[in-house]
Amino acid sequence: MILVDSTILTEIAPHVTGKKREAQKNIIAAVGEVIGDTLPPYQINNRLRLAHFLAQICHESDGFCTTVEYASGDEYEGKKSLGNIKPGDGRRFKGRGLIQLTGRANYQKYGDLLGLDLIANPDLAAEPANALRIACQFWKNNDLNTLADQDNLVAITEKINGGQNGIESRRAYLSRAKAALARIEAFAVPAVVDAQPTLRRGSKGDAVANLQEQLRNAGYPIAVDGDFGAATEVAVMHFQAANALASDGIVGPKTWSALRGSANGIDLGATALTPKTPVTAITAKTDATDKTKQT
Repeated sequence: MILVDSTILTEIAPHVTGKKREAQKNIIAAVGEVIGDTLPPYQINNRLRLAHFLAQICHESDGFCTTVEYASGDEYEGKKSLGNIKPGDGRRFKGRGLIQLTGRANYQKYGDLLGLDLIANPDLAAEPANALRIACQFWKNNDLNTLADQDNLVAITEKINGGQNGIESRRAYLSRAKAALARIEAFAVPAVVDAQPTLRRGSKGDAVANLQEQLRNAGYPIAVDGDFGAATEVAVMHFQAANALASDGIVGPKTWSALRGSANGIDLGATALTPKTPVTAITAKTDATDKTKQT
């Protein structure tokens, strides 16, 4: 289990100023105090599950800047699909929490599940600790761990939003979450190098994030996002060429062994990018060859 705290939340959150900055600071501090104990019972316990969960709650809370919907809630007035059957229910049960809980029926449902009287006191849903519990319960009820294990951002967003609103924002937060979590997790390459999987363009998952972290340690400024795309392929090929390996972009036992040697401080050659191979070279190839990549 990766330890998640306010430091990780801050790294994922956007930079804001003024009153939003103060609100963000308070929410992150309050959530950070309880998130380590709250997530495990819901099995939000590996890098992909954590990354998707954190990305979604970050987006839904406007970058951890609010736990209350900015709109008045008037648009929900009289919506029977939300259980809003009494006058004033629209405003009373507008969106609150880290995954915006909306409507009398949902306040009743999640209040009953968590032992909170959200009908009598809907503002309880906005308190950061309760907001986190509600988000976790929603995640469990909708089996979002399964979709997170598949790295399926689109399907998770549809479950939460009912559509694809804010998908680019959610994707950006997901990349930040993956990178932040990868940096705090130990990436020790096992002594039995053959146990590492063979990776190539299109591979995804923890093994790819491991590879990307090793490449970053060797001097290649690529993202650690668990997605073996064009930039990762270029970095692998450069590393292989610099270490007298077949420069095919496929990471097998010999490449893993070379990376392990690099991590242990063995001089395997010029493994880092040099002025003759600038960062822009990788960026340029990514822009030219990776137009159709989707999460």
